[in-house]
Amino acid sequence: MTKTAEDFIANAEAKAFDLKHRSIINYNIGKYDAAVARGITRLANLENAKRKAHVIKWKTMENLDKLLPEFEANFQRRGGKVIWANDAEEAQREILNIIEKSGAKTVVKSKSMVTEEIHLNDFLTKNNIESLETDLGEYIVQLLGQKPYHIVTPAMHLSKEDIAELFNKRFGTPIDATPEQLTMKARELLRKKYVHADIGITGANFLIADSGSIAVTENEGNTRLCTTFPKIHIAIVGIEKMIPSIADLDLFWPLLSTHGTGQNLTVYNSILSGPRQANETDGPEEMYVILLDNGRTNLLAQKDQRQALYCIRCGACLNACPVYKNIGGHTYETTYSGPIGSIITPHTKGMEEFKHLSYASSLCGKCSEVCPVKIDLHKLLLLNRRDSVKQNFNPIKEKWGWAAWKKGMLSRKLTDYFGGNVKNFLLRFLFKNTWGHLREMPEVAPKSFSQQWQEKNVES
Repeated sequence: MTKTAEDFIANAEAKAFDLKHRSIINYNIGKYDAAVARGITRLANLENAKRKAHVIKWKTMENLDKLLPEFEANFQRRGGKVIWANDAEEAQREILNIIEKSGAKTVVKSKSMVTEEIHLNDFLTKNNIESLETDLGEYIVQLLGQKPYHIVTPAMHLSKEDIAELFNKRFGTPIDATPEQLTMKARELLRKKYVHADIGITGANFLIADSGSIAVTENEGNTRLCTTFPKIHIAIVGIEKMIPSIADLDLFWPLLSTHGTGQNLTVYNSILSGPRQANETDGPEEMYVILLDNGRTNLLAQKDQRQALYCIRCGACLNACPVYKNIGGHTYETTYSGPIGSIITPHTKGMEEFKHLSYASSLCGKCSEVCPVKIDLHKLLLLNRRDSVKQNFNPIKEKWGWAAWKKGMLSRKLTDYFGGNVKNFLLRFLFKNTWGHLREMPEVAPKSFSQQWQEKNVES
């Protein structure tokens, strides 16, 4: 077992028995569940919308090699610049080149999981460039020196009392400050940063091929400030975020908002098609879109599992997952947590090191049920398990154990040979350090059903 898997098991056990954590996460997810349940009732034909979204994303992935150049050509036509990055290091290097060429010293960032994926804040700090998160949740976890806890809600693991205590220590606000007061304090601290920042960095929810645009969805307005005040705007986007047409936003924006937060439509929705034009009053002087691969083509090459790239990052599968609700987002030690993270991470970061995530599931199927683009998530988890075994990444003890189990189960004689006492001893011995120390072990009957059946029939 790799150290990553060992750490995951240890951290998962600790979090599962942390009652305060479970109380906060279940309360916050419960609020989202209630909002989403209300939100999706406003869609006239939800199942049809999900099926249509699935087909559009299927068509997109099958034609990604044509749509990416189409996007590039249309974006460049309006003065934008496209950079292709094969991995995180290449993306970091390209961003640093833009910063150094412009002589920039300060960067403001809006919420972006892709920038978390390439560890951009740490990289910029090492190169003496101030990088400030402007999304309130991201700003809070940045102050704490943590990573985002959730794809949509970075600070979901914190209560309002935790945040009030943080602001009290850092900025001297009242210890009993209300959420509204804390938000106003954050706004006061961040607003001047937008004006003086040299560069704004964002992600994008969608790449639009036919118009050469990026679509960005947000609730706070910080992304618009990041993309209008600074002279340079850099958008870093995974290549799987592509959709064929601007008309497809009519479907994807409501699906994203209802499944993410329960809203009819997110508060701010922007379509950006390049730097400021001659007849426009605001916007950056230069705009770059960095198209990031970072293992996505490895997943695209997997015919059975490539549908994981249909994901629109709504976070619905995380909120539905009973495992996520007990062990939390940080336990996964990956950028993308929950069911979708468990599927894509082994392909983007290595099956051997991250295969354990595909086993962190009850296979209840709730994730597949709630997915707005109908990704068959629990099936993909099983396919990842299959691939890890095919590639011989399962431990030798596991192979021996299953071989012995299979031999015993195929032979009634062997199954009945060991009595209940022996089987109970083996259960306690083999599983005492995994799950036996956390719950009562099952008690095997002294005689098997077969033996009892034979005795009963002989007597009769």
